Amino acid sequence: MAGPAERSVPPIGRDDPRFDRRSLLAGGLLLGGLTLGGAAQGQDPPYGPAPLAGGQLDPKGDDSGRIVPAPAKGYWPYSGLSGPGRKPGKDSAGGGWVSGLPNVRYKGPGTPRYPIAPWDNSDGGAAVTAGLLPAIRPLHDVHIRDTIVCLGGDGHYYMTGSTGDNIWAVNDGVELWRSKDLKNWTYLGLVWSIERDGGWERNWRMRKGVPFRALWAPEIHFIRGNYFIVHSMSRAGVAILKSSTGKPEGPYVHAFSPDKPLRGGIDATLFEDDDGSVWFTLGSADEIVKLNDDQSGFTGGWQKMIAVEGEYDFDPNHHRKECATKGYAHFGYEGATMFKRNGVYYLGVVDRYEGRYSFAMWMSDKPTGPWRHRHEGPPCCGGGNFLRDKRGDWWVTFFGNDEASPFREKPGLVRVDFAPDGRVIVARDQPFARAIA
Repeated sequence: MAGPAERSVPPIGRDDPRFDRRSLLAGGLLLGGLTLGGAAQGQDPPYGPAPLAGGQLDPKGDDSGRIVPAPAKGYWPYSGLSGPGRKPGKDSAGGGWVSGLPNVRYKGPGTPRYPIAPWDNSDGGAAVTAGLLPAIRPLHDVHIRDTIVCLGGDGHYYMTGSTGDNIWAVNDGVELWRSKDLKNWTYLGLVWSIERDGGWERNWRMRKGVPFRALWAPEIHFIRGNYFIVHSMSRAGVAILKSSTGKPEGPYVHAFSPDKPLRGGIDATLFEDDDGSVWFTLGSADEIVKLNDDQSGFTGGWQKMIAVEGEYDFDPNHHRKECATKGYAHFGYEGATMFKRNGVYYLGVVDRYEGRYSFAMWMSDKPTGPWRHRHEGPPCCGGGNFLRDKRGDWWVTFFGNDEASPFREKPGLVRVDFAPDGRVIVARDQPFARAIA
């Protein structure tokens, strides 16, 4: 479906109905304890209209992440919620969404209420035709990036991720789904709202010349009898939330540091070791820190993660192009995740393997490293997590973040196995590769 022709839209003026004078607070006036920016009362907001499909971003637009006044209601035409979704059918085996600014693409049943750009070959599925990835189907037909699935203390599986129509612009918070069997999913709703439950997270910030507020890559974890959610507010930082009731649906409150981010960055994750110790890292996993016994703070300070000498992969085809400036001597560039199997610690950090959005996997004898044996995990399966199910089988989540994927921005699972040398590989048996009836 083609998007609208490129448009030239004048800046929003004070007489425009999209203009919200309440957003303009003189000298950084506080509203609800939040600094919303320094625009003087009566002045235009420090940004123009929302760039939509067919439009253009200002190449010199402010990308500083500074706090700005909130835009008027309706500034972004995107829903901040993905909603319940539906059981996948034949028409949802491919297609999906490709989020972005200014273009958002969609292929599937129905027509979005926002402008879309041409789909082109976004779900080309080259990884499947090359035999690198099974022809998986979505677990559920719903828009989710950064899919996370966790086995809870009640024997149910819980799923979350980055949701809403377009996380490059706006979303509402953390949505949650529940399943007994990984096949049928029940929507539990918005369990943590930026606007209702957030503190520092409620601020709008500048991204590429436009106002932006979106929660990225939330993860749900069941740790020591309670549920925790880590989240990232892009251009701001990361947080750890805990359920105040011990229930997976919350309510959730900050485990600690409610007034500021724990650290700048994105893609925060938690890992619980066999001895009950809990570790926290994020992004490219350059550092890691241990939580104290009641998860109310850090203990021992941040530790630098290191690799065994000679274990870095210097093949440029196994990295994102921008990583050349670091000489490719890194774990990966985003999406850190950790797990442990048979006494071996595994670290996954996303990189690009010939364009595939995959985890670069590492192995170690300790959660702090040194890390060794860098290898590509299951192709196109980066940006999520690994889990062991109730039967003892291992899986990696999937959401489709490259054109080699068979569908885009929908949740999936790939069963994994382990080679004799410990490498993470795609298992032969793939329950979710079966055809959709």
